[in-house]
Amino acid sequence: MRLPSFITGAAALALAVTAAATLVAQQNPKLKSPLALNEEAPATYKVNVDTSKGVFTIDVHRDWAPRGADRFYNLVKVGFYNDVRFFRVIPNFMAQFGIHGDPAVAKVWQPARINDDPVKQSNKRGYVTFATAGPNTRTTQLFINFGDNAMLDKQGFAPFGTIDAKGMAIVDKIYSGYGEGAPRGRGPDQGRVQAEGNAYLNKDFPKLDYIKTATIAQ
Repeated sequence: MRLPSFITGAAALALAVTAAATLVAQQNPKLKSPLALNEEAPATYKVNVDTSKGVFTIDVHRDWAPRGADRFYNLVKVGFYNDVRFFRVIPNFMAQFGIHGDPAVAKVWQPARINDDPVKQSNKRGYVTFATAGPNTRTTQLFINFGDNAMLDKQGFAPFGTIDAKGMAIVDKIYSGYGEGAPRGRGPDQGRVQAEGNAYLNKDFPKLDYIKTATIAQ
């Protein structure tokens, strides 16, 4: 994408990122159709996640958390997590991601909640889980556990997949320098991430690592 010569630096980057995310959404209208993305996932499947730090694979077990596994499967199939930032990374705790870079897409998915799954697995190192804001509020945000976070089990966080030791060596490299998000920390404000997308993150938090592509392994 070409930009006028007088638009340079951070402003140019923000405009380019916004345009790219919008183009992706336009090319795949299913990204804005949560109700249409309701395919049942296979009993097990693998997702290859190519990031700015390297590639890791998530092994998903549908019987652990069927609703979560189905939602993740459908989102990955339409490319939802492509060009998505790890916007909240807290050492020894977890790495969180899953807000789409195009605010128009993020807005559509905010109310697209799924009901909770019973917690059948503990939130141990390498386990992948949907983030929540309370009972039955899961949408698109996920986190990868850096450590053994069993205290999350009683709060309703139901893991649906795992990353092996080789993959976690990649996850451990994800940039964590910004820490907790605003207002408790100096990291990204989730409200602004939802409203402004990657343009905000790339401008104000340029060191964030990100997912290049997330695809179902064939």
